[in-house]
Amino acid sequence: MRLAPLIAFCAALAWSGPMQAETVPSSLTEVQLSFAPVVREAAPAVVNIYAQRIVAQRSSPFADDPFFGDLFRNFGQVTPRVQNALGSGVILSDDGIVVSNFHVVGNATEIRVVMNDRREYDADIILTDEESDLAVLKLRGASDLPSLEFADSDAVEVGELVLAIGNPFGVGQTVSSGIISGLARSGIAVGSGRGYFIQTDAPINPGNSGGALVDMQGRLVGVNTAIISRSGASHGIGFAIPANLVAAVVEQARDGRATFARPWAGVTAQAVDAALADAFDQAAPEGVIVLEMHPDSPLAKAGLLRGDVVLSVDGEEVNSAPEMMFRLSVRGLGAQSDLTYRRGEEVRTTQIDLIAAPDTPDRQARHVEGRSALRGLSVVRVNPAVISEYNLAPEVEGIMVAGLEDFAARTGLRRGDIILTMNGAEVASTDDVVRLAQEQTRNWRIEVLRDGRRVALRFRL
Repeated sequence: MRLAPLIAFCAALAWSGPMQAETVPSSLTEVQLSFAPVVREAAPAVVNIYAQRIVAQRSSPFADDPFFGDLFRNFGQVTPRVQNALGSGVILSDDGIVVSNFHVVGNATEIRVVMNDRREYDADIILTDEESDLAVLKLRGASDLPSLEFADSDAVEVGELVLAIGNPFGVGQTVSSGIISGLARSGIAVGSGRGYFIQTDAPINPGNSGGALVDMQGRLVGVNTAIISRSGASHGIGFAIPANLVAAVVEQARDGRATFARPWAGVTAQAVDAALADAFDQAAPEGVIVLEMHPDSPLAKAGLLRGDVVLSVDGEEVNSAPEMMFRLSVRGLGAQSDLTYRRGEEVRTTQIDLIAAPDTPDRQARHVEGRSALRGLSVVRVNPAVISEYNLAPEVEGIMVAGLEDFAARTGLRRGDIILTMNGAEVASTDDVVRLAQEQTRNWRIEVLRDGRRVALRFRL
């Protein structure tokens, strides 16, 4: 059988509704059924995005040197440079709400959106979320625009036909076809995203980022975000952000939020693999085991303990920590979620409140100024909100480096370091840091906790 009739027949199966397995095309009309009706429905709501941002570029004669480039990375004059980005977007409301990728429009100073019918609009960013690689735009002066409806991405199955629509390589709007190749892809980091993806073999190339992945009813299944490729060209392994998460992000944008707020779990969790399943006497690996838990965690308040295995959230199985967070994020702040978990041989259910990480106790932000070797150092006391913002382990406590400027940027300290001692004196508060930073000495020794390891930094002025 030739390839074109086979593809057309597959399209007929999806477009026409259920058929019996033994049914074959009975006429030339049935054989010639195509994706054209889906494209006519969906394509007008997919736009091209042209973004500009100003970036600082340091002019250094050592920039490309494999050895001296790193040693002299802060050497040379900093000059602003205009950086252009090309991508795609999806219109989700007739008044001009558009979703795209953060890596396409994030930090852009100017955004131009061009529709399929060549109308053009300036756009403003109203919400960003680098973790999911999503950004929501509002078109200026737009009305009565074509838009896409959301599909239920939880109902999507592997093998379903989908179309990827976008602007690859800037050649203009292009449609490619494929299937859903996999679900719940969460053990990877693609683009700016670090979450939970739908995998497709529909070709996605540079410029497709932010475009639409649609089903055979023309509904948005996901937002295309990245590919895995050594050459930069599509090899049939592409990823899209599920529509259910996109809908949650857009809802918060409409509510006036500038950044996406996720429910706080306050736990460190790990997928149960074959070794853990054997240790827990499970018939097969399933769920995620709670390794660490903050005392104020909603899961702790609902009765969960370290060592419990979370099996499902709101009836949906979870088999990785990102998948569990995806389920909670889709549910949204202020709601409640039903958790099923195993403790020993007993399976239990409970309900947790979905809250933002509490910003208590006060973070006591302080900044070192004046004549100090640490001038420009910003520190905060760690609390649940800080843990969430900086992606720290739930058990972390103490005084954290929140910013580094001026002299402090040259000390070897990093954002996220927990300061333990300064020149032998223990640090118990942010005021201690400010006070000890005023010490008049040329020799400095600062001990920090970095990625779970104790590190001693020594420098001389």
